[in-house]
This record gives sequence, C-alpha cells and structure tokens, in this order.
Amino acid sequence: MGKVIAIANQKGGVGKTTTAINLAASLAVLEKKVLVIDADPQANTTSGLNFSPEDDQKRTLYEVMIGKLDVRDALIQTEMDNLHMIPSHINLVGVEFELLDAPERESVLKKAIAPIRNDYDFIIIDCSPSLGLVTVNSLTAADSVIIPVQPEFFALEGLGKLLQTIRLVQNGVNPDLSIEGFVVTMFDGRTKVHTQVVGELREHFKDMVFKTIIQRNIRLSEAPSHGKPIILYDVMSNGTHNYLNLAKEVLERNMSTQGGENL
Repeated sequence: MGKVIAIANQKGGVGKTTTAINLAASLAVLEKKVLVIDADPQANTTSGLNFSPEDDQKRTLYEVMIGKLDVRDALIQTEMDNLHMIPSHINLVGVEFELLDAPERESVLKKAIAPIRNDYDFIIIDCSPSLGLVTVNSLTAADSVIIPVQPEFFALEGLGKLLQTIRLVQNGVNPDLSIEGFVVTMFDGRTKVHTQVVGELREHFKDMVFKTIIQRNIRLSEAPSHGKPIILYDVMSNGTHNYLNLAKEVLERNMSTQGGENL
C-alpha cells in the first residue's frame, strides 16, 4: 500500500508547494510511482506542474471531495512518466460549506483515495496554509506529515498551531498520524540567523529534522513559472541536488524504523 505524506505548514511562503512538487518529482525520478494531490485552493502545485484547472474545471479535487467525480477520473498525467496529479481549483474553498452536515466529514478525502492507494508508492498532498476542513481531511488521509520550515524566528513560533492541529487529529480521527520530519527550506548559509535557527530546530526536534537542507536557489524559484519541477527545469542546479537528496532520505527513513515519529 502506498504511503500518504501531507506537506503542511499553516504559515505561507515557507516552501510548502515547492517541496510538494519537487519531492514528488524526485521520487518519480528514483523510479517510484507517485501521485501528488493539490489540496490548496490557490492551485500553485497545479500550475507548477504545467496544468491550468481552468482548462478542465470539472476534473479537480473539489469534484472528488463532494462526490461528483470518481478519483480515477481526476488523475492527470504530468510530463514525468511516474508522476500523476489531482489538480486543485479555487472552487475547493466551497468544500467547507458542501460538507458542513456530511457524516465523518473529516474522512472524505481518505475514503476518496482509498481505491487508488495500492496504485502508488507515494501519495504527496500539498496542504493549504489554512487549518480548515480540507487540511484536516489531508491530515486524516495521511500516514505522516513533512513540515517545511523557513529558518526565521517567526517561522519557529508559528509551528505551535500546526503541531496542535496534528495532535488534535492524532487524538481524534487519525491516531496513526506521525511526523515524517521537518525540512529546512530557503536556507542561506551566509546568514547567521539561519544557522542559529537550524541549530535550535535540531536541538529541539532531534532526528525529526531531515539532514537535507534546501538552499535558497534562484533556479528553484523560477521553475514554477515554467510549469516544471526543478529537475526538468535545471538538472544541474542546487535545487535539483537538494530535493533528490531529500527524496533519498525519505526513502531511507521508510526502509528503516524511522518512517515517522509521534509528537
């Protein structure tokens, strides 16, 4: 059965979508069959993989979650053989209202993707920065969470709400949810505060922090505007190197006993 990993952080601008796209693409390059689900109404993962939901507004996660579309009919083939996507659309904000009175509404996404879990080695969910119903659904559907963290003090302070939400999900609808790891993004080794924050993060969370650090990289920030993961945009860039290493580390953790830890 494929492992479902949510990429989550309620703070925007920390590299969440960049991590979802490029971790998924890197796992695909490493010959794993991967599905990336865009669970953010902003649909940045969707556009970052060269698809516009405006081209086909009836084949998005919204239709899947409200029961109008079978999950298999929402699958989009990306430029990479081993990488599929379920796109998002601004309509996804309406899920909160559509499922207001639905039974077990926190588990709608989990039930929707159940028929295809065995088709993939990994399912990566890009969560919304909001901690609303769609994000709770994503955490309920997930086996583990990867938390991108920008090495700034305000980013550390903002982790509290997310960790609290994860605990609530663990104590309620998904007791098996674990933390896959924290990944440091947008790191600049020339900045003293970045080095200091990474040190504090490792001191507090120990081995839950990935060894791989995603360095600040211009090519990495350019790639989404071309609708490509970094490995297709610039195979020689630091961004490609960083995300391939992160993918290898994820694989190593899942081959060992470190496939996620509880808080």
